[in-house]
Amino acid sequence: MFSKILIANRGEIAVRVIRACKEMGIKTVAVYSEADRNAWHVRMAEEAVCIGGPKPEQSYLNIPAIISAAEITDVDAIHPGYGFLSEHAHFAEICDSCNITFIGPSAKTIRLLGDKIVAKDLMRKAGVPIIPGSLTAVKNKEEALNTARRIQYPVMLKAAAGGGGRGMRACHNDVRLISALMTCQAEAQASFGNSEIFVEKYVEQPRHVEFQILADRRGHLVHLGERDCTIQRRHQKLIEESPSPAVDAKLRRKMGEMAIRVAKAANYSTVGTVEFLLDRGGNFYFIEVNTRIQVEHPVTEMVTGLDLVKEQIRLAAGESLNMKQEDVRLDGWAIECRINAADPSNGFAPSPGRIQVYHEPGGPGVRVDTHVFAGYEIPPFYDSLLAKLITHGRTRQEAIRVMQRSLDEFLIEPIRTTIPLHKQIFSDPTFWRGHISTDYVEQLLGIREP
Repeated sequence: MFSKILIANRGEIAVRVIRACKEMGIKTVAVYSEADRNAWHVRMAEEAVCIGGPKPEQSYLNIPAIISAAEITDVDAIHPGYGFLSEHAHFAEICDSCNITFIGPSAKTIRLLGDKIVAKDLMRKAGVPIIPGSLTAVKNKEEALNTARRIQYPVMLKAAAGGGGRGMRACHNDVRLISALMTCQAEAQASFGNSEIFVEKYVEQPRHVEFQILADRRGHLVHLGERDCTIQRRHQKLIEESPSPAVDAKLRRKMGEMAIRVAKAANYSTVGTVEFLLDRGGNFYFIEVNTRIQVEHPVTEMVTGLDLVKEQIRLAAGESLNMKQEDVRLDGWAIECRINAADPSNGFAPSPGRIQVYHEPGGPGVRVDTHVFAGYEIPPFYDSLLAKLITHGRTRQEAIRVMQRSLDEFLIEPIRTTIPLHKQIFSDPTFWRGHISTDYVEQLLGIREP
C-alpha cells in the first residue's frame, strides 16, 4: 500500500480523497493555486505545495509543476480526482515514467476510451449496443449531411474527445446541422484541442443511466448497480440517484452484464463508470466510459456501504478485488443534489463572492461533501460546485422527503445557489413519479434551449 499520496485537485473531491487517505493511514500532499491558498483541502493535508497562479492552466493543469511537487515531497502515487488531469493519458504516462503510480487505469486505456469514435467501434465489435451513426469523424458538411440523411433526423453532433456537454448539438434538419457543425468543431477545439465531430442518431427523451464498475489487474470485475443521472441542464448533471426508478431487476442484470463486457473489452482496471442512454422502450445504448471517480459516486456508496475512493486506491496499489458480483447488495435509495454557486433565475449565471452564512443540514440519512465554510471566498476561476447533498432512505419516497427537509435546512448566504431549483424539482409530482427524461429541467422551467 502507498505511504504518501499527492492529490492533484481542489475543492470537495480533494477533501474527499484526503479523508479516505487519513482513514487508511496514508499521508497526503495537497497542491494549490494562489487563489486556493486558504482552501480547506490545504489545511487538511500533512503537506501542501503551491503550484502556480489562479487560472487552471497555471496550476491544476500545470503538469510540470504537479510532478515537481510530487518529486520534492517524495510521494508514491497521485490521485487526480475528477476533471482537470483525471482523464489525461499523457499525464498518466509521465507519472509512470517518474515511478509514481497514477491512481486510475493505464494511459493506454484512458487514450482508448477518451476517443468516443474509437470507443464506440470497440464496443460495436464486442457486441455492446451502440447508437447508430458515423463510425469515423465527419470531414465536412457533405459527410455530415449524408450521415444524417442515412440514419434520419433528429441527430446529435458530438465531439470525439468531448465531455460535459461541450461540442454537442441536437439537429432536426439540414439547415440546423450545417450551422451547428462549425460551432461544435470550434467548441471541441477550444475545450479539448481536437475538433473532430461525429454524427449519431438523437435518442429523444431518454434517461441517462450509468453503471459503477470495479476491476483489478487480474481481470476480476464487478458492477455496483446503476445511477440515474437524467436530471440535467445542457448535459450537465444536477441530481443523481441510485437505484434508478426506471430499472427493474431484469434490466439491471442485463445492463450490468453489458457494463462488465465494456470493461473487459477495454482491459479496464480500478474504478470507472459505464454510461448508457435508456430509451422509452427499454432499449439501452453505450455512450462512453468515464475513467475516473465520478462526482456522483456518493449515491453508490450510500446504497452499497462501500468506500469507492478507498477501493480505487487499493486497486491502483495492485490489490485484488475482494468481492464477487453476488456479494453486491443494494440497500435502500440514495439521492444527490449538486449545490452550485449559480443563479437558476438568471440563466444559471455564476455567483462568486464571499459566503457569510453557512449551515449544513444534518440528521439520519444525510451526508454533505463540501470544501466551503463561513467566510470562504468563492474563486471565479473554477467549477461552481460548492457542495453535494446526499440523502438515504429505505425507499425513494423516504429519500426524497429527507432531501426536502435537508434543502430547507441548508443555508449558504448571501450568494445565489441552485438550492431553490432543487426545492422546485423535489416538489414536482412528475419527479415524484419518476417519469422524467434528459429534457425535464428545460420543460419544468419553460426553457427553449438552442
